[in-house]
Amino acid sequence: PAPAAPVAPTVSKREVEVTAAAAEEIAKQKAKRGTPDAMIRIGVRGGGCTGFTYVFEWAESVRPTDRQFFGPEGTNVSIVVDPKSLVYLGGMQLDFVKGMMGHGFKFNNPNAKGACGCGESVNF
Repeated sequence: PAPAAPVAPTVSKREVEVTAAAAEEIAKQKAKRGTPDAMIRIGVRGGGCTGFTYVFEWAESVRPTDRQFFGPEGTNVSIVVDPKSLVYLGGMQLDFVKGMMGHGFKFNNPNAKGACGCGESVNF
């Protein structure tokens, strides 16, 4: 029999995955900033041309209601998400991509129904 096709990993609707590429870039930026304990806060806010915009910023602490997710073992990288944003971001993967058109963080979000042409805005 033919070998089974690899199954893409699925992330729980209550979790956010940080890929190895994203963790590596976050670690690089933390070192450059000189903030070894910093983490990335991701979320969504109302606005933008399709309804919501992603939030991506540095955070120095975890709020009591935040959920904290960690990068792959050994990376010392974490992200925090507020509970309201987790409704829209649960099941998502934060990746870092490099290509001919540049490089940057990519939100692989199965909850998004569409995005605008500039890539700054998303609808759910």
